[in-house]
Amino acid sequence: MSKAVKRLMIDVILGELSGARDMIVLNTAKLGPVKDHALRTALRAKGIKILQVKNTLAKVALKETGVTGLESLLAGPSVLVWGGEDVVMLSRVVVKIAGENKDIEIRGGTVDGQSLDTAGVDDLSKSLGRPELLSKISGLILAPGARLAGALLGAGGVVAGQIKSIADKEPAAE
Repeated sequence: MSKAVKRLMIDVILGELSGARDMIVLNTAKLGPVKDHALRTALRAKGIKILQVKNTLAKVALKETGVTGLESLLAGPSVLVWGGEDVVMLSRVVVKIAGENKDIEIRGGTVDGQSLDTAGVDDLSKSLGRPELLSKISGLILAPGARLAGALLGAGGVVAGQIKSIADKEPAAE
């Protein structure tokens, strides 16, 4: 392959990977065309992108984009997977699909420049995603205010109830 063709292919990979920082590397060589199409369709439905790459060209493209941690994983037939809502959702979907289809091998991935092995991707899939973390944080932020409001309203309600019971016991002044 000439250098010009390689450069064009690297540019295509760069265009596809623009903005991607967190990725998972798969080996789907054992998949037939029907299962491969089903995999791509399932991932596309979740907003996840998939790209089969030539390893040497992918290494150059990843180096140019600043994505690190995948160099050792790019050996043999490689497929890059990225996108979705967040990296936890990405790993959940990939681990679920790989669990259902034994012909898909998860090699590892990268999250914020940190390299993950297969077990790391599996552990990531079991952690809380961005929406869950945001709801947990907002609950922690709102909890003290809710307790304070409950305490203030509770004490005020007790006093109001006592005043009402005293008022009910007193004969009406005419």
